[in-house]
Amino acid sequence: MDYTDEQLDVTTSIYPESITKVFDAHGGVDTWNAMQSLVFTMKKPNGDEVTTTDLKNRTSIIEMPKHTIGFNGKDVWLTSKDTTAYKGNPKFYYNLMFYFYAMPFVLADDGIMYEETTPLVFEGQTYPGIKIGYEAGIGESPEDEYILYYNPETYKMEWLGYTVTFFSKEKSKEFHFIKYSNWQTVNGLLLPETLTWYKYENNLPTEKRNDLKFTDVKLSKEKLDASIFEIKEGATVVE
Repeated sequence: MDYTDEQLDVTTSIYPESITKVFDAHGGVDTWNAMQSLVFTMKKPNGDEVTTTDLKNRTSIIEMPKHTIGFNGKDVWLTSKDTTAYKGNPKFYYNLMFYFYAMPFVLADDGIMYEETTPLVFEGQTYPGIKIGYEAGIGESPEDEYILYYNPETYKMEWLGYTVTFFSKEKSKEFHFIKYSNWQTVNGLLLPETLTWYKYENNLPTEKRNDLKFTDVKLSKEKLDASIFEIKEGATVVE
């Protein structure tokens, strides 16, 4: 079903106590909500990748060495600096890393359902879990599910379990895992410095796969000029 033209009556999330404590351990939802924009750079083998996001309407632009992906609130678009083809799906990717990076605060969005779930036990440590689901029509992939695992003493986020449903459009039972261990303070908020993906088996993380480092992080209360997200000359609109 296509929900794009329907006005969605989305219930405003009432946060359970456990996730409120996680938000507070990272600087608090009120501090996050005061921010207008987020910029971060990812260190990739083929060059830096810079993502700029308007936190209020989630328009975004990702500048890569050979390509730029943008989202103007309606369309995802792609430009290429040469004949090199973009190896990926821009519609899947345009907000993917923002979502992983802006944890746990993106889990304060409207239209989210929370439930306690089985803790994760890894290398002798137990991490309580909060399972996240979405109401119908929220985002590109409302069937996505996330599990936030936190440190029971500090309430800092430690792990993210997530499913990928963008391509199948169906709920998945297969969870992938990211370890959140290095944090940096930016404008009073604790944001990731490194994300570590893990191999997984039977819906549990097994061994480290790769690190992704984030630098030059900027959080601002200043609103961005909307024109930077508009479709650029020569861009392809992604269907």
